[in-house]
Amino acid sequence: MPIHDYLCRGCSKPFELLLLAREKPACPHCGSGKVERLFSGGAAVSTSGTRARSFAVARSKATAEKKEKDHAHAEYMRNHIKDHGG
Repeated sequence: MPIHDYLCRGCSKPFELLLLAREKPACPHCGSGKVERLFSGGAAVSTSGTRARSFAVARSKATAEKKEKDHAHAEYMRNHIKDHGG
């Protein structure tokens, strides 16, 4: 039996329940039957390969951000020197 995520429309509180697909859930907080099943993400398996790819993507993004910040700083300094006579 899978665990499903729900949101109660009566009290607006989220909750999880272990139910069969044909069972009708009720809110454990207020007892309301007005509940909405939420989308829940699946589990992911982390391997050394997926971690290495994630780190490579993160490094690439960090490098691009640093280049952008360095460029913005250089542009600021050029304008500051031009405006204030360096």
